[in-house]
Amino acid sequence: MSRLADIPISEELIARARCGDEAAQAAIYRALAPAVFALIRRLVGNRAVAEDLFQDTLMAMFQRLGDFRGEAPLGAWLRQIAVTRCLMYLRSPWHRARLHWDFGDETPLHATMMPVASAASADALDVERALASLTPVGRAVVWLFEVEGYSHEEIARLFGRSVSFSKSQLARGLARLRLDLAPQEDQEACTPI
Repeated sequence: MSRLADIPISEELIARARCGDEAAQAAIYRALAPAVFALIRRLVGNRAVAEDLFQDTLMAMFQRLGDFRGEAPLGAWLRQIAVTRCLMYLRSPWHRARLHWDFGDETPLHATMMPVASAASADALDVERALASLTPVGRAVVWLFEVEGYSHEEIARLFGRSVSFSKSQLARGLARLRLDLAPQEDQEACTPI
């Protein structure tokens, strides 16, 4: 899976898409959609919500394609749209209220989440489960910093918080991931020897 900013989209293809060329729009969709959905899925953690935000993000991209100035790759511009939409969702009072109603105070969110994607290996599945164990904000900060390459200043600006907020969320998230992914030495072997 490529990072959005690294996916090459030609200026000619963008120009054709701006003019309403459906083949060009479809080519842009095919090139960017997998990485956009993966990013959104990792940030929000819920597949159904991710599908809604994905559709909303791509509709916004095509509606606002005329505003794209080409100062950065199209994928980087689209990444910003996707991240903004995800953070708006995560900050929404409706989202927080839904989490409270769905899970109450006694059930942690991660206990009810399914793995993010079907994985070919046990290690990938472990990483998916570990990411799902993080709070939505913690997961978003870890993903933005470690995978998408955002700086603490950029993350703080996105969340409307301080740089120390970003650093502390990252530290807590990484500590939790290390705990979840550490080998369990005190467990018995599955088969007796």
